Order: sequence, then structure tokens, then C-alpha cells
Amino acid sequence: MTQTPQTPVTPFGARLRAAMDARGPLCVGIDPHAALLASWGLNDDIAGLEKFSRTVVEALADSVAVFKPQAAFFERFGSKGIAVLEQTVADARAAGTLVVMDAKRGDIGSTMAAYAETFLSPSSPLFSDALTVSPYLGYGSLEPAVELARRSGAGLFVLALTSNPEGAEVQRAVREDGRTIGATMLGHLAAENAGAAPMGSFGAVVGATLGDLSSFDLDINGPLLAPGIGAQGATAADLPAVFGAAVRNVVPNVSRGVLKHGPDAAALRASATRFADEIRAAVSG
Repeated sequence: MTQTPQTPVTPFGARLRAAMDARGPLCVGIDPHAALLASWGLNDDIAGLEKFSRTVVEALADSVAVFKPQAAFFERFGSKGIAVLEQTVADARAAGTLVVMDAKRGDIGSTMAAYAETFLSPSSPLFSDALTVSPYLGYGSLEPAVELARRSGAGLFVLALTSNPEGAEVQRAVREDGRTIGATMLGHLAAENAGAAPMGSFGAVVGATLGDLSSFDLDINGPLLAPGIGAQGATAADLPAVFGAAVRNVVPNVSRGVLKHGPDAAALRASATRFADEIRAAVSG
């Protein structure tokens, strides 16, 4: 029996580039922590979680390039919270917004493969366009996720130079070859993205609050997910100085800076639009 060839999946990097060019590079986090739910007048329960997530998606899904739900804030409610996360992902993707699942998974062998299947397999109810992962069991431990992402047209964002102060003790540690751990991770990602056009699918997480990063080669031909805009103190105007020539591939993440304006949908949209306009202006010079 002859099988019909499957249509090739457009890689995440190409889909992300198109979304950023069309909608601007803003990524909005979906972080329903207890204090934020309370500020919206919602209870810290499944009903509040569902209302919060649905409001964010309905308000912003037609205008922002990327949503980044933080899995932990859903997982804390057990199976019912996971069900809300599944629906949030499905609704966002159905509306045309890319979803980066912020789960920061990292393990070895069959366990890493299972994490990859959970978030990167098209047959999974939690299938997302990309997943954040931790490489600190060795970059090679990510191979199951890298391979599945390639097959499914998904992407990865690898923790490289994170915005939390504690990250420096690992990421800026110097190897025997004289390179830092963070630089080593960036080098691996550049190799993964070699030859990809218009942009590779394997990105790095690099904090927008880190100041001058000119000693690092951020030109990995892939996206740079940049937390820190807004509540953490960085601004859109800081991006060119931090990211240099790689600034066009930066995907700044804003969570509290946008979400604090809920539950009013118009206020959420206005805040997201303001951030997107500021980022677009800063990136374009």
C-alpha cells in the first residue's frame, strides 16, 4: 500500500520570524500566580485560573506574536490545572498565536524523551510551538528534545544567560578551554541553527537585565527569549545595548507589566500594544 507523503512542517524559527514581522516581537507571559489572581479580583482556585487564562487569550491572541504560559502556575492545581493549561494552549494556537511552554525541563535519556513527548509531540494535548529547557546536565542530555523538535517543526529555548543573579555562578563559570558555560551553550545553539533560513528554531534564554553582553557571541542564527522587560527593570530602549547586532532576533518577554492591567481586556490590549510599539522602535533603530 502506497503511503501519501506528509506535507513538510514549517520549522518554528520560520513561523516565529513571520509572526514577529507581522505582529511585532512581543511575548506575553501567562503567569497566574496567587497575588495576580487576587489583584484581578479572582480566587486562587480552578475557576480563577480558568477565568484569568481565558481573559488573557481572548484579549491578546489576535495581536501578540507569542504567549509563554508558565507551567508551574497551572501544575500546582493538579489534574484540573493541567486541563486548564491544555485548553489555554489550544485556544492560543487556534487563534494564531505561537505558544512557548515555559516548563524548563531537563533530564537524561528516556526521561528527557518523555518530557519532549509531553510538549513537543503533535499528538500530545500539551503540544506547544516551543519549550524552555535546562541544559545543565550537559547539552547532550537535550538530544531527545532536539530531535523531536526537528521532526515536529517545534523549537527549544535553552537557558544560557538568565536574568536571575544566582545563574551567574553556573553560566559564567569558566571551562578548561577558557570559555564560559553560557558561551558554550550559545555555541551549541549556533551549530544547531547553521544554515537555517530565515532563522533557526533553537533559541537561547538571555536576560534583558544583564547589561553589556558584548563578550558573548549572541549571533546564533536563532531567537533570543529575553525576560526582564517591565517589572524586572529593563526597558525596550535597553535592548540594542544588551543584544547588539543580534537584537533583531530578540523576543522580549513581558508578564507582570502587561498582566497587571487586567482583568479589563481593553487595558490589557493597550498595555501590550504600548510594549510592542516600544520594542519595535528600539529594535528597528
